[in-house]
Amino acid sequence: MALVVAQEVPTSSSMAVPHGPAGVGKARRRMRDELRRSGVAEPVVDDAVLVMSELLSNACKHGRPLGGAAAGDGTVRAAWRVDARGRLIVEVTDGGGPTRPAPAAPSVTAHGGRGLNIVTALCYDWGVRDDIDGEVTVWVVVHDDVHDPDAGHRRDDFASRVTAPSVAALPELGFADAFEDVD
Repeated sequence: MALVVAQEVPTSSSMAVPHGPAGVGKARRRMRDELRRSGVAEPVVDDAVLVMSELLSNACKHGRPLGGAAAGDGTVRAAWRVDARGRLIVEVTDGGGPTRPAPAAPSVTAHGGRGLNIVTALCYDWGVRDDIDGEVTVWVVVHDDVHDPDAGHRRDDFASRVTAPSVAALPELGFADAFEDVD
C-alpha cells in the first residue's frame, strides 16, 4: 500500500528581488516552477515570465529600490497570483522614479524602449498604482482565465498585434516612390 500525499501549490507568491539584473533570473525560475505546478498552461506561463522580466527590468532601470535604499542596493518586489476568477495577475513594485511607466515609441534602431509595448501586446490589461510611501506598482492581467482549456490562445495572434506597418503605409519615408520604376 502506497501513501500519496497531495502537496498544495500556492496560488500566489511574492518575493524580494535585488535592485539590479542579478535577481531577475531567480524570479523567473521561481515563477515558472510555481505556475507549472499549479497547472497553468505553458503558453500562459511563458507570457507571464516574459512580462515579469520586462517589469523587473524596468523597475531596476527606472525605479528606485524599496525602502529608500541607494540605487543598485535594496530590493524591488515581484508578486503573482491566480485570483478566484482564474485571472493570472503579475505585479512589480519599486520605490518610484522620476517618470511614470508608459509605453514608448522607440525608433527602429533604438536598443530599448519596447518593454511595455510587449507587455501591452501579450496581456489583457495593465496599469500603474501609487502605493504608500511613494511606492509604485505596475500590475498586469496576463490571462483572464488560466483554467480555460484554450488558455494561451492570444499567443497565436501576437505577431499581428506587434507587426510594424508596411513601408508603403509610411509615405513620409519616401521608399515606395524610390522603387516605383523598378521591374
